[in-house]
Amino acid sequence: MNHRVKRMYQTYKELFLLGLLGIPIGLVIGGIDAVFGRVLLAITDLRDGHPMQLIPFLALAGALIAFCYLKFGGKSSKGMNLIFEVGHGEEEVIPLKLIPFIISGTWITHLFGGSAGREGVAVQIGATFSHWVGRKIPLKNSSHIFLVTGMAAGFAGLFQTPIAAVFFAMEVLVAGALEYQALFPAVTAAFTASAASSFLGLEKFSFALTTQLDPDIPNMGKLVLLGILFGIVGGAFAWTLKYMKGKLAVLWKQPVLRIFFMGLILSVLLLILYKGRYAGLGTNLIHASLYGEKIYGYDWILKFLFTVLTLAAGFQGGEVTPLFSIGASLGVAASPLFGLPVEFAAALGYVGVFGSATNTFLAPVLIGTEVFGFAYLPYFFVVCTFSYLFNLNKSIYSLQKIRDGR
Repeated sequence: MNHRVKRMYQTYKELFLLGLLGIPIGLVIGGIDAVFGRVLLAITDLRDGHPMQLIPFLALAGALIAFCYLKFGGKSSKGMNLIFEVGHGEEEVIPLKLIPFIISGTWITHLFGGSAGREGVAVQIGATFSHWVGRKIPLKNSSHIFLVTGMAAGFAGLFQTPIAAVFFAMEVLVAGALEYQALFPAVTAAFTASAASSFLGLEKFSFALTTQLDPDIPNMGKLVLLGILFGIVGGAFAWTLKYMKGKLAVLWKQPVLRIFFMGLILSVLLLILYKGRYAGLGTNLIHASLYGEKIYGYDWILKFLFTVLTLAAGFQGGEVTPLFSIGASLGVAASPLFGLPVEFAAALGYVGVFGSATNTFLAPVLIGTEVFGFAYLPYFFVVCTFSYLFNLNKSIYSLQKIRDGR
């Protein structure tokens, strides 16, 4: 009996310690996220105010990024793939220099108009720092636990959606499985990071939906069809991104030349097509989708293509915010076909395409509730169920593993 009591005491002592350590980790990561996010927003405003002066230099900016990674980056150049390799036990160390490399590379990409996101940066920041801490803690499996913890904190600090961040970190490494061993420190770190970045002035994006929709069979049928549509588009995005990375790597084997020539092509096209409408994060399309501004039926297609080409060329950033914009503008385009309010369809697309492209289920449902309101959870649940089922197991994270039976 005493042996059982001792084991229980040791188990809960370690659990308490893990949760407690999540708080300072969340504070640090939330602080870094706040600086990164606020500078990125300032850069976005600067580029939007001077597109003709900045976007033409995208090729040179890209060449600088590629040269620095090639010359000084080492394993940091693997980016998100390195995080997954460590998560799967294929690598042991994430160099701390990954943090300044990914932050500066993303700032440069956005300043000169690359169509990229920011969540990949936040997740890499969180995973790198937290894993470094975890390697110094003499607890069983602590480095892996804190890798997941840092991913949750990084996502939460940037988007201030801590519940979604916890489940994103727990389910993204292996589709169809959850890393429950990291639950408690992930929760404490995510909520702390979210509070810290908010305190430091990084604003959360949210939109209060007012749509009233009866959950009857015809309406549920519409949500199922929308979920399938979003699933196909998200899966197509993941497949196209992987395909284009392979094709461009064959076409230009030298990464500096690859990003330079693709930068030239992208800068010309970005300026020709509405002077930078499809540059950067895509928050302009999200705002237009939700607030009744002009959305063209082809906005989602062009944002899709520009994001794929930007990231396949080697520019830095993430995919999630562009996926939000692709999904929202696709929802607007699809809303007349399904007889649904525009902002409601945009919100469904916002979460559905994200979930499909990342091959996650719980995270998109919860990010929808944290951004648009918990009253809409049943609708997000239905859409994300079918989005998840119809993405053909594709993921923007090429090293994501699939659990048997998924």
